[in-house]
Amino acid sequence: MTTVYVVLGIVAFVLLYGVGTYNKLIRLRQHVGESWAAIDTELKRRYDLIPNLVETVKGYALHERETLQAVVDARANAVASTGTPAEQARDENVLVGALRQLFAVVESYPDLKANQSFVGLQRELTVTEDRIQAARRFYNANVRDLNTRIEVFPSNLIASMFGFRAEVFFEIDDAERAVPQVSFSDKDTAG
Repeated sequence: MTTVYVVLGIVAFVLLYGVGTYNKLIRLRQHVGESWAAIDTELKRRYDLIPNLVETVKGYALHERETLQAVVDARANAVASTGTPAEQARDENVLVGALRQLFAVVESYPDLKANQSFVGLQRELTVTEDRIQAARRFYNANVRDLNTRIEVFPSNLIASMFGFRAEVFFEIDDAERAVPQVSFSDKDTAG
């Protein structure tokens, strides 16, 4: 009789562990989805700011059409990007690079740098970039937690049984982390 109780206890433990692990995996997957939505919201906020920024710069920097067009094109590609976080990160990296070029061009236009509309847009964009980075850190932490739970034993058995897959981090390329070089020499300020 004791053996039956021991076996029932072990079966009950395994069942409860399996249910608990499954529910934890579901919660983690929901956290990843929720945190991705936060990134998406901030990216859309940035996309909405960029046309206003480009129009403000356009009035001052008429001969910088190539740089302005690069920003417009990069924004369009980023808005249209709906793939995996890695694919979206690639398009976001191009947009960030184009924005850096735009701000380097702005350095050549002192009147533009003093324009209140431009300053306000630049401040909003900076706040948005900070919020994107915070949302990215939150998302990546949730992805890390989910991926760890999927990979460690014995929860990996439950994860594979129910088809849980590792999520992809939303990362910025190392090349995009470099600080842009801005020169204040006389030849850069002519315009």
